[in-house]
Amino acid sequence: MQAMRTILVVDDEAAIVHVVALKLQQCGFRVLTAWNGAAALELARATDIDLIISDFQMPMLDGMQLAAALRENARTATIPIIILTARGHLLGDDWESAPNVRQVVSKPFSPRELAVLVERVLHEPGGLNQAKETA
Repeated sequence: MQAMRTILVVDDEAAIVHVVALKLQQCGFRVLTAWNGAAALELARATDIDLIISDFQMPMLDGMQLAAALRENARTATIPIIILTARGHLLGDDWESAPNVRQVVSKPFSPRELAVLVERVLHEPGGLNQAKETA
């Protein structure tokens, strides 16, 4: 039997956290939540996390700052991250140079499609730079 995968959902909008967490729990994942990048970083350092879904624009650390901070620690450096954003234009192509950021998904998004993307990212063979296309 495969161990339950743990997903960390980080967003300062409670409705998004609730919808994403509920969908992932229905898919059999253990879900942890955080409301800002600093809390997410603390959770990731203290817990075994298999994947992070993070908003781009949020208090304390934004999604890209969170990704950079995770890369500085050997324990968290390879956790794959999916960034959610309503402002994809602000990211430009910068996200492609962040090896732990695997996808950028524009808001609004389909929770079902996000769950499929999570499964795909978790099962990708090879290094962190696999599957860098935009959803």
